[in-house]
Amino acid sequence: MIPALALIVGIVVGLVFKPAVPTGLEPYLPIAVVAALDAVFGGIRARLDGIFDDKVFVVSFVSNVLVAALIVYLGDKLGVGGQLSTGVVVVLGVRIFGNVAAIRRHIFRA
Repeated sequence: MIPALALIVGIVVGLVFKPAVPTGLEPYLPIAVVAALDAVFGGIRARLDGIFDDKVFVVSFVSNVLVAALIVYLGDKLGVGGQLSTGVVVVLGVRIFGNVAAIRRHIFRA
């Protein structure tokens, strides 16, 4: 219940204050969001599997975001930022859909 309330509060705060993202960080924000979503869905799946651990979730969340941003940053420096961004989104997308499928199987027993 607490995570759902925190999500709602975060959305409301974002809509009220409308934070601005610095121009230099704009290319990394979508990748960071996808990486964070991967960690969140992985945490939900772990909770349903009965193996959730707070420390593992926090480390996974932070490391996913940092590694994804680092890959995109290196891609930008090498001149292949678009390709690496696409690769990161594809890999994390596959993981997200795998976790969502497992969550669906837990919830609907199908």
